[in-house]
Amino acid sequence: MVEVDTNTLPLFFTLAAALFAYLLWFHLLARTLTGPKVFPFFGSLPVLFMNRNRVHDWMTSNLNRTGGSNTYQTCILPFPFLARKQGFYTVTSHPKNIEHILRTRFDNYPKGPTWQTAFHDLLGHGIFNSDGDTWLVQRKTAALEFTTRTLRQAMARWVNRTIKNRLWCILDKAVKEKVTVDLQDLLLRLTFDNICGLTFGKDPETLSPDLPDNPFSLSFDYATEATLQRLLYPGFFWRIQKLLDFGAEKKLRESLSIVENYMNDAVSAREKSPSDDLLSRFLKKRDGNGKPFDAGKLRHIALNFVLAGRDTSSVALSWFFWLVMNHPSVEEKILAELTAVLAETRGGDSRRWTEEALHWAETLRLYPSVPEDFKYAVDDDVLPDGTVVPAGSTVTYSIYSVGRMKSVWGEDCMEFKPDRWLSVHEGQTRFEPPKDGYKFVAFNAGPRTCLGKDLAYLQMKSVAAAVLIRYRLLPVPGHKVQQKMSLTLFMKYGLRVFLCPRQLQQPNSA
Repeated sequence: MVEVDTNTLPLFFTLAAALFAYLLWFHLLARTLTGPKVFPFFGSLPVLFMNRNRVHDWMTSNLNRTGGSNTYQTCILPFPFLARKQGFYTVTSHPKNIEHILRTRFDNYPKGPTWQTAFHDLLGHGIFNSDGDTWLVQRKTAALEFTTRTLRQAMARWVNRTIKNRLWCILDKAVKEKVTVDLQDLLLRLTFDNICGLTFGKDPETLSPDLPDNPFSLSFDYATEATLQRLLYPGFFWRIQKLLDFGAEKKLRESLSIVENYMNDAVSAREKSPSDDLLSRFLKKRDGNGKPFDAGKLRHIALNFVLAGRDTSSVALSWFFWLVMNHPSVEEKILAELTAVLAETRGGDSRRWTEEALHWAETLRLYPSVPEDFKYAVDDDVLPDGTVVPAGSTVTYSIYSVGRMKSVWGEDCMEFKPDRWLSVHEGQTRFEPPKDGYKFVAFNAGPRTCLGKDLAYLQMKSVAAAVLIRYRLLPVPGHKVQQKMSLTLFMKYGLRVFLCPRQLQQPNSA
């Protein structure tokens, strides 16, 4: 006969009661949540892990399924291993919710400690990783510079130079040799050279005929990807790796060392010999305490601009070219518009290549360069659709999902239809953004609206028109175009294309 240790019975019953209470609480909680399936103890982590290579589409499908009769969608994802409030993760594609987060209650939704801690090693207290007064000082300083005509002219010079002296040469060679090119890689190199030149006056010349590897560029790429991984899983995972210096965190440390050395050299060069680049302009400015920015802050400020100016534009261009290749009727309309502009300007003026011609809004609606953005709730709040947001929790607005909501864009929301942005007034066709500005937030909105929007459009329109005027792009059979899970919506395997030369009808000389 088995003897029972009576001393362990109270402990056993206590544990059993606690387990029963937890399972009851979990059952009641699960009935109130909207979103993916949840599991005891593991929350939504199992399904997130299974869909880690298609997070944006997975999130969109969840948002489409939730809400029932609601006009828009919001879902809640519980994660384990965190404090109760911090373990809830609100994801929304509701335009009114987005307006509430980005404008109405702007002060209640900063980047927050989770984001800032994850990105601190890479971006420090730069403009994209700061809140409050630290952010405001940089924002005001940058706003003054981004509105200057000289900065726009400088960007135009860099863009025109890289197109004529580098991009066209590489593409012409590919046509002559009848070989494919990875257009995404070329565009990344082009925008990287341009933003480095504009930011700290240093041309890395990665867009060269032999397509050289650049240690700074490669290290910067890895650092951004590894930093994003910090956000997807519980923080103690990467903190342990960092403490013990192994795995992804070891490689991140090595990459950051290369990035830091490169940027320190750039800052030192500009301190000795100022120019008209952004870094030189910030050297003349003062921080919130009236002191000059120190070298560390300048390094992070410059890195923030490189991150924003390189990846976002190249990604948008890649998806634009892919969409145009797969929609011949749209391509014909674009070429007709470009031909008309060429005739009107006697040879082509990139400033006249319009939104109607190049359809950036429709490209960014379906494939926003930054697909998701994360916020932190300072105080308890209720979103316009009734979703309760507890203080200390994370809120994500899915820019990618908003563009794919039937309730927002109609039954044809998954179709590439640039005409949806056009309207006719007094016989003239013109671009018309949606009346609800928070249906389209590819360049953010509210106080954090992207300062470089106009510069990004200038670069994207110039490059897109320059390519389409000279070449017809053809997809490589069997090449797989798939999203890469990163801060920006890269194509995982690049964009391999064949190029066929073409000549649009040129205007008669005056």
